[in-house]
Amino acid sequence: MKESMEKAKILIESLPYIKKFYNKTVVIKYGGHAMVDENLKKNFALDIILMKYIGINPVVVHGGGPQINQFLQKMNIQPDYVQGMRVTKGETMDVVEMVLVGKVNKEIVGLINFHGGKAVGLSGRDGDLIKARKMKILKSQVKDAPPELIDLGRVGEVTHVNPDVLISLDSQDFIPVIAPVGVGEDGQSYNINADLVAGALAAHLKAAKLILLTDVEGVLDTNGKLISSMTGDEAEETISNGIISGGMIPKIRCCRDVVNQGVPKAHIIDGRIEHAILLEIFTQQGIGTEVTGVQKTE
Repeated sequence: MKESMEKAKILIESLPYIKKFYNKTVVIKYGGHAMVDENLKKNFALDIILMKYIGINPVVVHGGGPQINQFLQKMNIQPDYVQGMRVTKGETMDVVEMVLVGKVNKEIVGLINFHGGKAVGLSGRDGDLIKARKMKILKSQVKDAPPELIDLGRVGEVTHVNPDVLISLDSQDFIPVIAPVGVGEDGQSYNINADLVAGALAAHLKAAKLILLTDVEGVLDTNGKLISSMTGDEAEETISNGIISGGMIPKIRCCRDVVNQGVPKAHIIDGRIEHAILLEIFTQQGIGTEVTGVQKTE
């Protein structure tokens, strides 16, 4: 009886959040260990299905870095990264698109459908969902030296989102699962960081939340302590102060950008925790690090 009462209390605690997010969109970037561990994969699918059944509209954007690296290694191609971005030149782009769209995307869709959901797989090419252009980044500047561009190959950034296909799927109660490949004005595919795709979709869809699953507890300060909440401006300071580096940089900038574009909150959470998404959405304390817009004072 005591155990049953505890379960009832959990349900009651979640009620205000179910009401708050009913008929709202939540964009979730799925990546890291949660895509590898079989138990976590199953729990992720069940979490997404539960969200849909209680009236929340989840939009899933997935990564696939480890899977891409495995395939590249078989082809004796060494992965290369600059500022957390994969250098995508020549045949690497073919591998990226093949693995993300042809393999990883279909596996996630199959997993959700197997457990009772209705998922449909997409890439940014479908319905011109994600338009892109070549990303330009600069080398760290040396004093008094002119800026120098780094050529990342066919690495892109989002220029436009056409949500029509997502609106159509939502009207039929489908769960969209999106591979982060965009299409340029030249018709070529571009590899886009999945966090940035998720952020662009969250902003264009006016999502209630953006959630990024990672393999860390959240953003940690210089003492290794979790920063549970920060503003968009404070998020940028973690980069300039060197608190974070590497692959966490695009995540932080993604969170900063989406809250500046009107998404109420963005979250970086530990996908290694079972039911991490539900813990973030349906509990008062939440988990990980949340990024919010700057609060204006009268």
